[in-house]
Amino acid sequence: MAMKCKTNFDKLSSLRERVNAETPLFFRKLRLVGLVAVTIGTTILAAPVAIPAFVTTLSGYILLGGTVLTAVSQITVENE
Repeated sequence: MAMKCKTNFDKLSSLRERVNAETPLFFRKLRLVGLVAVTIGTTILAAPVAIPAFVTTLSGYILLGGTVLTAVSQITVENE
């Protein structure tokens, strides 16, 4: 049981190091695109006016795609 806990801790520390490492320029630009997509999706979903269902569904997909793009771009590091 103790070995499994140590393995999980090692994976978490590795992920922490990847997040804190320098991100390549291309992936920094992709991260920015993802953040813009998240902003657009959130703005449409939080709009105080009545919006057609397909627009709401589309903005949900934009929000999901932007979130995934941002997360993947953040943990990408250069191979040294």
